[in-house]
Amino acid sequence: MANRFVLNETSYHGAGAIKEIVTEFNARGFKKAFVASDPDLVKFGVTAKVTDLLDAAGIAYEVYSNIQPNPTIENVQTGVKAFAESGADVIIAIGGGSSMDTSKAIGIINTNPDFADVRSLEGVAPTKNPCTPIFAVPTTAGTAAEVTINYVITDPENKRKFVCVDVHDIPVVAFVDPEMMNSMPKGLTAATGMDALTHAIEGYITAGAWELSDMFHIKAIRMIAKALRGAVENDPKGREDMALAQYIAGMGFSNVGLGVDHSMAHTLSAYYGMPHGKACATLLPTVMAYNAPVTGEKYRDIADAFGVEGAYTMPLEEAREAAVAAVKKLGEDVGIVMSLKDVVPMEDVDALSADALKDACTPGNPRPVTVEDIKEMFLSLMK
Repeated sequence: MANRFVLNETSYHGAGAIKEIVTEFNARGFKKAFVASDPDLVKFGVTAKVTDLLDAAGIAYEVYSNIQPNPTIENVQTGVKAFAESGADVIIAIGGGSSMDTSKAIGIINTNPDFADVRSLEGVAPTKNPCTPIFAVPTTAGTAAEVTINYVITDPENKRKFVCVDVHDIPVVAFVDPEMMNSMPKGLTAATGMDALTHAIEGYITAGAWELSDMFHIKAIRMIAKALRGAVENDPKGREDMALAQYIAGMGFSNVGLGVDHSMAHTLSAYYGMPHGKACATLLPTVMAYNAPVTGEKYRDIADAFGVEGAYTMPLEEAREAAVAAVKKLGEDVGIVMSLKDVVPMEDVDALSADALKDACTPGNPRPVTVEDIKEMFLSLMK
């Protein structure tokens, strides 16, 4: 079987990368931009870092900020209508996963109107046309949505988040500029950074992992282990390294999938509005421990990436425990509370576990998982 790998056709990295938006806009002959960004980014002047460049270049645009955390079906449908009325021919998505996911869904439906109900995009939808071109400008170092073929939409009516996987939705250009991430508060930096680590670790051990994806994932793990603490303290080098590390992780997991950590995190966000990165981070050590028996020597690599001495000479079981402990220590050091005690009511556990089992990420988990296994993991974090 052939292994497919899909990436952006172009990406820019480093301080000042957003200046290339004007270059790419003009080179591609676009006429008007639909700037999709969340209201807080607009309010605090982050979006203006891009729109000021558009103004200076005389580029026509319209700002759309009706974007919510964990975007819903209704958010997407409202955005599709707004885009159609704008007369724009390119989307500039500025923000974290919510802005990116909303923009991808808008872009896909705009060119594939048969999927206007949004729900039919779940899974691997048979869309025929590439989405409206997207320029992606991340403001968080976590989701890597600017380089992935995935997006996630919330269905509030049914209390669930569904994953959409579509090669037609990948942004044509990504502008990964750490200066767009400087305004992230500590908590958001920590949560999105741990989300990136979850991508890298789940991608490294997922059932679909292979040599090319492994190369990206182990590099991302090593970089995040060294950079996240500094990024949380707003160290410029930490910010820069996290911006690149999360993108590298995205290059991998987008092509090989994730696992049950993400499945469980999706249910936590759908039920309680828990931020995705925090949910992933809270679950990560517990899910790693569950998966450890089937990961071969890979936890040695993870332990070594975290600087554990003797990772390749200690007994395998000890190396696996060291990898889990190192990940948990990083999460705690950046302020992640590794508990669901005050989040999940006991009466919801059965439904949460059943929904997680049905999530699109579950089949990628390296160790087969049952609803009882998921329930036990949830319960272990509620004590």
